[in-house]
Amino acid sequence: MTVSHSERLRRKIELVLPEFASASTAIVEHPRFAEIFPEFLVTVHWMIRGSVPLMETAVARCRRMASTDAVAAAMIPYLEQHIKEELHHDEWLLEDLEVLGLERSEVLARMPSATVASLVGAQYYWIFHHHPVAKLGHVAVMEGYPATVEAIELMVELSGLPRSAFRTLEKHCHLDPHHRDDLNAALDALPLEDAHHEMLGISALHTIQIGSRAYREVVDRFDERG
Repeated sequence: MTVSHSERLRRKIELVLPEFASASTAIVEHPRFAEIFPEFLVTVHWMIRGSVPLMETAVARCRRMASTDAVAAAMIPYLEQHIKEELHHDEWLLEDLEVLGLERSEVLARMPSATVASLVGAQYYWIFHHHPVAKLGHVAVMEGYPATVEAIELMVELSGLPRSAFRTLEKHCHLDPHHRDDLNAALDALPLEDAHHEMLGISALHTIQIGSRAYREVVDRFDERG
C-alpha cells in the first residue's frame, strides 16, 4: 500500500514525539507551575514570533526558485495562505503575558535563548542555503500536535491563574488541527522525492530535539533561581 507524503513524515515524527511530550509535561507537573507558567509563555513567544517571518522568507525563496523547481513552485499557495492564518499570534501571547503582569516591553527586551535561536535559525539556514521545503518539517511539528482542551483545563486548575492568560494556547487547540490537515493536504500534493523527505525529516526531528531542550531549560532556569 502506498504511503502518502504526510503519513511518511508523521511516522518519523511520532517515533520521537514522546521526547517533546515529556519536556512539556515537566513544566505542567512542576510543583510551582503557577510561577513557572509565565516563563513558559515567554519561551513559546520566542518560538512563534519567528513563524510569519520564516514563512515570508520561505515564500520569497520559493518564488525565486519556482521556474526551475516544481516543489518550490507548488509550496507558494500554501505558504501565502498560511502566513495570513498565523498573523498576530505572537501579539496574542504578549497580551496573555500582560494578564500575568509582564509588560510587552519587558518581554521584547529579553534576548531569546541560544536554544530558541538554534531552533528558528536552522530554518533560515536551510531555506537560504538548501531548500525551503525544510520549513514544512518545522511546521509539521509546531502545529501538528496541539494541547487538548482537557489539558488546558488542567493547567488552569493547577495554576489558579486567570483563564484569559491561557487564551492563545486554548485558541490553538481549535486552530491547529485544521492547520495540520491543511499541511497534510499540501504535502500530499507536492511532487516530493526521497531527497525532499530527508530534508523534511531532519527539520522535523531537529525541531523536536531543540524544542524539547528549550522547554527543559525553562524548568532549569526557574529551579536555579529557586
